[in-house]
Amino acid sequence: MARLLSIDFGKKRTGIAVTDEFQIIASGLTTVETHNLMPFLKDYFAKEKVETVIVGDPKRLNNEPSEVVPLIEQFLEKFRKEFPDIIVKKVDERFTSKIAFQSMIDSGLKKKQRQNKALIDEIAATIILQDYLNQK
Repeated sequence: MARLLSIDFGKKRTGIAVTDEFQIIASGLTTVETHNLMPFLKDYFAKEKVETVIVGDPKRLNNEPSEVVPLIEQFLEKFRKEFPDIIVKKVDERFTSKIAFQSMIDSGLKKKQRQNKALIDEIAATIILQDYLNQK
């Protein structure tokens, strides 16, 4: 089987998580600067087989799209042209950053570590992917 990969897209940084080949466990992979996302994905897809990419769809509490949605749509347009064989699914990502931050507190990370926004993005991507697996 191929892996699933999730993206917590942000204006500055993008968190990335992947599953194992059996699509059972979601694990944080890394956080990359968003302007380096496509080169990173090209390199990763050359090394690993990925069947589906799950992209967080940020919405406000009133169900309106957040301000980053147009950037996500631009990215997805380029992504689909570059990787037409990879399935793309969007999932609601409301509260994932808050859940990620709370999980950092619950796991006992020190305040300095909890200020690492890149780690929060990576954990948020992992939560998005785990939620997707749980619904599947």
